[in-house]
Amino acid sequence: MGGGGVFALYLAWRRQRSTEIGLRQKERDQDLQDRVATTTETDAAERRITELYTKSAEQLGSDKAPVRLAGLYALERLAQDNPRQRQTIVNVLCAYLRMPYKLPEEGSADYEKQVQEREVRLTAQNILRDHLRPGPDPARPVETFWLDIDLSLTGATLINLELARTRVRVARFTRATFIGNAWIDDAVFESNVWFSGAKFNGRVHATGTVFGGQAWFVETAFAGSAHFVGARFGGPTSFNDATFGSDAWFTDATLAGESGFGRVEFAAETRFTRAVFTGNAVFDGVSFNSPPLADGVRFEHGVPAEFLRGGESPPREGDRPGPPRRDR
Repeated sequence: MGGGGVFALYLAWRRQRSTEIGLRQKERDQDLQDRVATTTETDAAERRITELYTKSAEQLGSDKAPVRLAGLYALERLAQDNPRQRQTIVNVLCAYLRMPYKLPEEGSADYEKQVQEREVRLTAQNILRDHLRPGPDPARPVETFWLDIDLSLTGATLINLELARTRVRVARFTRATFIGNAWIDDAVFESNVWFSGAKFNGRVHATGTVFGGQAWFVETAFAGSAHFVGARFGGPTSFNDATFGSDAWFTDATLAGESGFGRVEFAAETRFTRAVFTGNAVFDGVSFNSPPLADGVRFEHGVPAEFLRGGESPPREGDRPGPPRRDR
């Protein structure tokens, strides 16, 4: 009886063991099926995204403006629904804006096409604007906000650019041409931004703008007024060799890093009222149309001699430079 009991227990153990092995195998088989199904679904989704992206990008090459507009809106929807594709699609929009463009000219043979193309380009700009605005509470951005986006608009022709209250990581506007006015009020450039060699044909509104990294305006031409009132420059900043054809206001601006205004030409009223230079400031060779308005300006590393004398050559030993013109 004892041996039979042991054998019965052994058989029961074998059956239990076989049952457990069978269950584990079924679980493994089911897991494999689930993974295969997930991979298949992912592959199918990726293929659909690729097909939609390719079709939309091809529409941008159409000679018909409505087709190009449809391509832009299709890309916008694709980016909104697929966060991983957003930077790629922004790159496409920027590439489109970098394409050569000629403003409409009354009486020209291509006038109608140029007008239509202007509308397409304004649509591309507006898509970027709308999705780079985090909303009234940046800590809780709106659903349409695209985070951590870089802009590459080197050499682009931009028309009445609106980037006020936007948030961008890195931006390149080197040698870009700004037709009309440019609004970047209260925008935040989290890292470096380049405007070197850019041409602003209208006014520049940069009140309250934050430049978190390097800000380069080397050889930039400002034809209209340029207002950097209350702007904050967090890193090295250079306006070297820039030209200001109208009013240039840096009232209440903060320049935390080294700032360069070497050989800058200020052709009209210039204001540095209550501006704060916490880093080294260089004004070598600067040219002021009249002494800058500078009531309350603070240079933590000493007032540059050429700024103190309103752009004249540095004082000779024994000279007593007069104070800068005060704001009224």
